[in-house]
Amino acid sequence: MDIDRQDSTTTTLPGAPRWLRAVLIMDRAGSSWYIGLGFLFAPLLVVLDPWPPLVTAAWIAIGVFGLWLGILGIFMATGLALILKSGRTVPEEYWRSVFEDLPRSR
Repeated sequence: MDIDRQDSTTTTLPGAPRWLRAVLIMDRAGSSWYIGLGFLFAPLLVVLDPWPPLVTAAWIAIGVFGLWLGILGIFMATGLALILKSGRTVPEEYWRSVFEDLPRSR
């Protein structure tokens, strides 16, 4: 099987909401950006310190982004709970389709 081509059985999961895969991918990408930007946030606040409205805008931006990640977490937990409620498990192939850069098991 070609590694670049995804099998439809790995990207869909019976009993899972159709939006779960997108939420998992967005949560993973957003979390990595949030952590990375967190290292730049303190120096940014020092630079913006003379301008209180810009400091407020920076705090609002980081807060809204954190709220978005929290909402994605709620959707992710809901989707995974729906799968477990239906009595199914999430196979490894499905997780690997979400985390595409991980090496595939043979």
